[in-house]
Amino acid sequence: MVAALRRLAKPQAEPEKCDFCSVELSPRHRHLLEVANHRVLCVCDPCALRFENVVGGRFKLIPRDARILAGFQLPDAVWETLAIPINLAFFSYNTPRGAITALYPSPGGATESLLPLTSWAELAKTNPPLETLQPDVEALLVNRVGENRDYFIAPIDTCFELVGLIRLHWRGFTGGDEVWREIGSFFDALRTGAVTHA
Repeated sequence: MVAALRRLAKPQAEPEKCDFCSVELSPRHRHLLEVANHRVLCVCDPCALRFENVVGGRFKLIPRDARILAGFQLPDAVWETLAIPINLAFFSYNTPRGAITALYPSPGGATESLLPLTSWAELAKTNPPLETLQPDVEALLVNRVGENRDYFIAPIDTCFELVGLIRLHWRGFTGGDEVWREIGSFFDALRTGAVTHA
């Protein structure tokens, strides 16, 4: 997992190769998720097409696009019940576990919140777009750093890219100025590239 995070967060000196056929990849290539262990694999377009519209199986094709959730309802009191220790997190349905999992980025990688997500059902009821999350490969990505209140349905590789970015740039106890600039730039780019989901 650590190697995958580094690949997602930092451009490589050598061109990456498809994890299936070893062909050289373009900088913007597709990813697959190995469902059992949540390992992200880099693949070329022809290999990615083999997994398009496949239901079940060992691998799932990760979508490309993020969607901004306009009008998303997550009051501070509800956020507190989710018991996430920082103001960045992503939530996805984990098929092997049969449950929603909550992960948050940390200097050591993606950390799972071990507390029960008792408020998830109510949150999904209040915000119908959450019912459209593709299991395993899409997540609710939450950014509540400072005054931000950003909510996205994001591809899972985008979420792991954020984790890798934080792991790469974090310094000291509070992270340092550089990591917070990088986080700000990450969400600026995500907002620019995302479509709006009403």
